[in-house]
Amino acid sequence: MSIVLNSAGGGSITLQEPSTASNRTLTLPDNTGNLISTADSGTVSPTMLSQKLTLMTAQTASGSSVDFTGIPSWAKRLTLILSGVSTNGTSNYLVQIGDGAVTTTGYSSVGTGMDATGVSITAYTAGFGIRSTSAAYAVNGLLVLTLISANTWVASGVLSTALPLTFTTSGSKSLTNALDRIRITTVNGTDTFDAGTINVMYEG
Repeated sequence: MSIVLNSAGGGSITLQEPSTASNRTLTLPDNTGNLISTADSGTVSPTMLSQKLTLMTAQTASGSSVDFTGIPSWAKRLTLILSGVSTNGTSNYLVQIGDGAVTTTGYSSVGTGMDATGVSITAYTAGFGIRSTSAAYAVNGLLVLTLISANTWVASGVLSTALPLTFTTSGSKSLTNALDRIRITTVNGTDTFDAGTINVMYEG
């Protein structure tokens, strides 16, 4: 015997009996929200369903670098989020990724700074560069990294300060294994962050 649920809009859902004589029980979860069913099991995993947006624990910008580790191997897009971030010096920012350790070479990246007087452009090979050159700058914005194939990541970002001054950055970097960490630091590696909040969001 089949049960047909008719929709007021004209469609229907049919609950079809099994082809064997054995009994089956459909148990609905005691929960609110949507019911998701799979053919394999009652577990929703990365192989069955793309993961939701996951926000990591925000960090106060301090020290010569800020690291986020423990990013899962199934992540395919990362968003680095900066709010009011500044340093005590004039060295440009660098965003670096890694697969067990942070990689500091082999990046293909260009960063620009744009204000009313014109555009300044800098190339970077030690990371994805953000062309912030003043301790007075409080930088806000996003840098998005997307997995394009294997372990190759492509970056694109737009950030700004209140001066007004806008920064853009883009580039690519290939890793040997799955990405598991991201770092923001400076080109000289000695300037320290003195204000702002940084976080990372990832998704599969």
